[in-house]
Amino acid sequence: MKRTVVVAAVAGLGLTGLGATSAQAASPSAGTAGGFNPSAAQWHACPADFVQTVHNLYDGLYPVSKIVQCAELSVPMDYAKPQGKKITIQLTRTPHTGSGPAKGDIVVNPGGPGGGGALFGPRVFAQNSAPMREAYNVIGFDPRGVGMSVPALSCDPNYTNAPRPDYGTGDRTSVATWLKLSKGYAEACGKADKTGLLDHIKTIDSVNDVESIRRALGNKKLDYYGASYGTYLGSTYATVYPKNVGKMVLDGNVGPSDAWYDANLNQDVQFDINIDYYFGWIAKYDSVYHLGTTQKQVRSFFYDLRAQLKNKPVYYTDPDSGQTLAVGPDELTDVILNAGYRRSQAIWHGYASALAAYKSGDTATFAGTFGAPTTGGSDDNGYAVYLGVQCTDVQWPLSWNKWQRDNERIDRKHPFETWANAWYNAPCLYWPAKAGKPVNIGHTRDLPRNILMFQSTADAATPYAGALEMHRRLKGSRLVVQDGDRTHCIVHRGSAQVDAYFDAYFLRGERPEQSTVHVPQLGDPKPPSTATARTLSGTGSLKAAQLKADVIR
Repeated sequence: MKRTVVVAAVAGLGLTGLGATSAQAASPSAGTAGGFNPSAAQWHACPADFVQTVHNLYDGLYPVSKIVQCAELSVPMDYAKPQGKKITIQLTRTPHTGSGPAKGDIVVNPGGPGGGGALFGPRVFAQNSAPMREAYNVIGFDPRGVGMSVPALSCDPNYTNAPRPDYGTGDRTSVATWLKLSKGYAEACGKADKTGLLDHIKTIDSVNDVESIRRALGNKKLDYYGASYGTYLGSTYATVYPKNVGKMVLDGNVGPSDAWYDANLNQDVQFDINIDYYFGWIAKYDSVYHLGTTQKQVRSFFYDLRAQLKNKPVYYTDPDSGQTLAVGPDELTDVILNAGYRRSQAIWHGYASALAAYKSGDTATFAGTFGAPTTGGSDDNGYAVYLGVQCTDVQWPLSWNKWQRDNERIDRKHPFETWANAWYNAPCLYWPAKAGKPVNIGHTRDLPRNILMFQSTADAATPYAGALEMHRRLKGSRLVVQDGDRTHCIVHRGSAQVDAYFDAYFLRGERPEQSTVHVPQLGDPKPPSTATARTLSGTGSLKAAQLKADVIR
C-alpha cells in the first residue's frame, strides 16, 4: 500500500471507510457531478515523450505506443460549484483492435492514492488477452493533482534526498526528528498549493471525476477495473452512483471500515510476515546468495545490516553520470519492501543479489539497487497526492501519544515496516486541509449486485480480512481468491485461471456461481540459471518511490 517501484510496479493503496450513514451525507460534494455537464472527450496524439515512455514500458507486450491517444477533460475543482474554477484531468485511450464498434470502454485506475493512471491504461490494454483487446477500449486517467493533470501537486522534492534520518523504533531522538520533518512537509504542501486543490482532493472528488469521465465518453454505464486503492474508488463510485455501474472489477481490495490509520497498522503485520517469508526463500538458495542457510540467519543478516547503515551509510558515485547515491537504513527498508508486494524473480533475485553484493564488497551493485540520490531531489507528486487524499478522506488521530502506543505495540512483534509506515503517514498530524467523512461503502439503494472481486490471501498491501469485509458489503459480489499467494493484485499476474475469470466477465458477463471461488497460488520464483546479480534501478527515495502511491501494479 505504499510506494511505487521502478522495477515491477505494484499497486499502492488507499483505504477509508465508515462515517456517514448514506452516500449523500458523506460530503458536500458527494454525488454532485450530476450538476456538471462535461464536454465530449476530444482524442488526439499524445505528447512525444509520453509515447516514448509507453513504448519503452509496454511495447514488448503489445505495440500500444502506436495507437494510444490522449484527451484533456475540464472538470470543476469543487463539484458543489460546477460553474466555478476548473481543473484538467488527463485521459488516455488505447482503442480496441476489432473491426467493428468496441464492446465498451473500460476505465481503469492503478491505485495509490496518488498513482498516475494515464500510463496504466496502455499497460492494462497490453496485458489483456487478444479477445479483450479486440473488444474493449481501455481508458486511463491521471487523477486530479497527479501526473499530466493540471494542477499537479509537488511539495518538497528534496524530502527524499539520501540518506534520510533513521526511522528508529519510537525512541525519543527519532520521534523528535521525524515529527519535525513531517510537520515541515505538511507545511510545504500548504505553501505549494496555490489553487486550493488540497481542499478538493478527497476520494469523493475523484468519484465525481470518474462520473464526468463516463459522461465525456458518452456511455450510459461505467465499465471499470480498479486495483488496490482503485477498489476503494470503484466501490465508492458504486455506492454514490449505483445505477450508473455497468461491469466492475475490484482487484486487491481495501477494507472499508479500516479508516486509513488502522489500515496502515494492519499492513505492518502482513508485510513483516511476507518479508520473513522472503528471507526464508533466500536461505533456501544459500548456494546462490550465501547469506545464511536458515530464515533466522538471513533475517539476522538483514537487521544487522540495517543497524550498520544507521551509523555508516554506503555511498557510491557513478563514474559516468557523476551522481552520488547513498543507502541508509531507510533506503534499504523502503526498497526491499517491494519483495513483500509480489512474488517475482526479477525483484526477489535482484534484491538478494544486491545483499550478496554488499557482503562481497560490491558497493556499486548494492547502491545501484537500494540507493537514492544525495542531492537533486526526486519527483514527490505521488506522495504529495497520496497524503492529500488520505489526510482529508477521514480524520486521523491527532494525539501523537496514540500513534506512539499503537506503533510500539505492533513493532514488538512485527518490526520490519512499522516505523517506516508511521513516518510515511505522519504529515497527516499537521495537514493544512480539513478532513471530511468517508462514504459508507455499500450503504445505498440499488447497489449493483454484479461486481467481481479478486484477492490473494497473503496480500500485505490490502490484507485479506479487508477484502472479506468489502465482499460482505458489496452484496451480490463474487470473490476470486488466490490461496496462499503473496501478490498484491492478481489479475494479469501469471495465473491463467484468474485471467480466465476476468475475461469471461467482461466478454460474456459470466461470473462464478458461488459467492467465493478459490484458485491455487503460483509457485515461488527460482533464481536464474546463472547467479549473476541483476542490478535494479535505485529507488531508495521515500517508500521506494512509493508503492503506496501506488504507480502501481
